[in-house]
Order: sequence, then C-alpha cells, then structure tokens
Amino acid sequence: MITNSTIDKSWHGKLNLVYASCQNSTQLIYNHHQAPFKVQRPFYPEGQEICHTVILHTAGGIVGGDRLTSDIHLQPHSQALITTAAASKIYRSHGLLAKQTVNIEVDDHANLEYLPQETILFNGAIYRQDLRVELAPGASYLGWEIIRFGRSARGEKFLAGEMRSHTEIWQNNMPLWIDRQIVPGNEEVFYSPHGLGGKPVIATLVFLGFPIESEIIKQARLLITEPLFSGVTKLEHGLLCRYRGHSTSSARKWFINIWQMLRTKCLNHDIIPSNHIPRVWQI
Repeated sequence: MITNSTIDKSWHGKLNLVYASCQNSTQLIYNHHQAPFKVQRPFYPEGQEICHTVILHTAGGIVGGDRLTSDIHLQPHSQALITTAAASKIYRSHGLLAKQTVNIEVDDHANLEYLPQETILFNGAIYRQDLRVELAPGASYLGWEIIRFGRSARGEKFLAGEMRSHTEIWQNNMPLWIDRQIVPGNEEVFYSPHGLGGKPVIATLVFLGFPIESEIIKQARLLITEPLFSGVTKLEHGLLCRYRGHSTSSARKWFINIWQMLRTKCLNHDIIPSNHIPRVWQI
C-alpha cells in the first residue's frame, strides 16, 4: 500500500543539450529535458554564429531531496550563450540535501558562455552544487556564479543550513582551476571576516582556455566598482574575478562589463548593445 509518506515528491530533473556548428551557424541539435527543466526556443540576437539559450525551472524553486542534472556539449567550432530565466531559489530544508550537478564538454575551438542568474539560499537550505567542465584544445569557457545567502530584503540571514560548491575545469587532462567552498549557516561564519564578513552576496567569474595578457587583467581591475570587496587574479590559462558584498546587481554589473571586454579582446565578438543583452537579466 502506498501512503503519502512513501511517495517521493522530490524532483529528479534532467537536461541534455548538444550544440553543433553548421555553415557558420550554431544549432541546438539535441534537446532533452525532464521536469522541472524546460528550454526556450534558441534565438540569435548577435547573428547565427552564437546561439543564445534560456533554461527555465518550472517548479519555481529547489527543495531538499531534489536532484537536478544538466549535461551540455558543444561540438567543434560551435558557440553558445546559456542563461536562466530567473534566479534559482533554494528553499529551507527539513534535513534533506538539494543537489545540482552540471557537466559541460566544450570541443575544439568551441566557446561556451555559461551565465546563469543568481542563486538565493533561504535560511535553513541544505544545498550542494557540482560543476565540471572539460575543454578541448582551443576551446574556452566563460562562466559566472552569483549567490545570495538569505533573503536580505526581508532581513533574513543565512544562520542555519549549509552550502557546498565544487567546481573543476580541465583541459587536456590537466586541471586549470579547482574551487571548493563550504559555507555553513551560523553567526560565526556569517559575520567573520574570514567568512561572509556580514555581506550576504558572493560571486565568481572565471574565463579559461588560453593565457590572458596582463593588460586585460589591468583593465578588469579598473572596472571594479567596489574595490574593498572585489578582486581580479591572473590564472595560467585565464582570469578569475571575485566579489563579496551586499548587492547582486553590483556584482552582475561588474561581471557584465568584464564579460563584454573579454568578448571583444579574447573571443573576437562584437560588444552586445544594451537592447540585445539577454532580456531576462533586465527583469
């Protein structure tokens, strides 16, 4: 006999996207999604070479017990920009872990811009996210992550729960960047200068695939709007930007400026006019 207590109400969402380049056009040639994932029809505000894709989470938020897995593959010479339709909300858990896993493969001379909207962790959320990127020779990856701990507008702080993040980016079987973060929800970590320092927003932008000139690093630092809470690091095969502060909009504004600069100086793209920047970012 099946009772309400034995029914698994958790989401086990899956997403599989494959992009290919054909006659100077990047096409989404395979799109399989399982609820709560859904994908909007691809569009081309910059022309046919770069495919823009918006991912939707139809459930509205992630709860304890949810398991979400995304597999993204860019075939040789394809170019895609992937974002999300809205901020991801991680709700308070009653003890179960919510987990999201993203596996990305970028083939020869392909480029992925993976730029999801921010993640909001409610107080009491228990969440883990894993991201692994495999880059082929000549491939590049530009991605960002913006996380808000607690619903600050309501005065909520992240004083219970836990967030774990594990990111690995590889090229030719060599690690380019590995980043692990653990943020337990408690007052000591929230207020400690070695933790959140009382600032509920942390953000990371990473660009990897080939060496970056020192002049680009200098320009990225000149774009910083909050110097006390932001920094730029030159990596062997790219650059890394970090933000810790109070505002997701400030972090995103800085990241957009760096993203536009990297597109023109490293990816040979044109600057995207303001009316062609993904509209979901402006909602």
